[in-house]
Amino acid sequence: MSRVTITDGTHRGKTGIIVSHTPHFTKVDLGNRVVRCKKTFVQPIPQPVPHLVPQPIIQEEREEMIKEQERILKDIHDKREKKLQNAQISQMISAQKQEYEEGLKKENVQYFYSKEKEAISTGTCLILITPDSERTMVTFLGTAGKINEKDIDENVVKDSEISFLEGYLWDEGEPKKAFEKAINNSNKVAMSLSDLFCVERHKTHFLELVKNKLDIVFANEQEILSLINAKSFDEAIAFSKEIKKNIIITRGEKGAIGIDIDQVVECNADTSVKIKDLTGAGDLFAAGYLHGIINNFSLKECLIKGTELSTKIIQKIGARI
Repeated sequence: MSRVTITDGTHRGKTGIIVSHTPHFTKVDLGNRVVRCKKTFVQPIPQPVPHLVPQPIIQEEREEMIKEQERILKDIHDKREKKLQNAQISQMISAQKQEYEEGLKKENVQYFYSKEKEAISTGTCLILITPDSERTMVTFLGTAGKINEKDIDENVVKDSEISFLEGYLWDEGEPKKAFEKAINNSNKVAMSLSDLFCVERHKTHFLELVKNKLDIVFANEQEILSLINAKSFDEAIAFSKEIKKNIIITRGEKGAIGIDIDQVVECNADTSVKIKDLTGAGDLFAAGYLHGIINNFSLKECLIKGTELSTKIIQKIGARI
């Protein structure tokens, strides 16, 4: 019910409660009696707005609110920073891809890959070099880890003198099928065991490849000893002779040894060079050795060529001469 003030007439100044309305009059209850007034003489009394008294916030709640605001602001900042970093990394990788392609063309190297949009990005490898020139690699294979038999052009393989396989790309499933397709269509197959971790993980499969599928095998001393569960280097040489394959074992500052059926040849390392970074040493050694094989070098000459290229690369930062 609305309280009103009578503003004119006999009952001017009195207040009461509206009882009822007619088209021209309003009945107002003054408390001791009900009177009839013209509608124009009745003025509603404004109702006071209740004063809201804020509840006190205890100290713990206040601190939690501040922390939550800080968390939200930090989250926004981190997302912006990550977005910026991702954009910078994307630009850097794009530039490196372009540089890689241009480098291949400059050296007259024919490549057979096609550019496609993939759900997984191109692989990357972060290499940390310690003062003693050793490396720790943080590798993301990216789409390379998803290689499958459709990626292998058997005509290209058949037209090549040697197919060179990297052990770090081998895995069960689709990569295995890709390897099998390449091996079955190759004139001669060479493979690097790549890394001790790869050997430990795929020992049974790698041993089968080395014994029955590959013609040339590159391994360092640790990798070959792990592969055959040997305790001495002499056991590795005996194994290589037994399977009658071309096995090349790199031994760091001790040089390299090549075993080809019954022939065993050593090649010393150049210990006078100042080593900066060992990244790419194995790959460049394999490149030099295979260059020798294609050009009918002797076993000794192949080892010398491999040593020559690996010696060059370890005197600079990075894996490209």
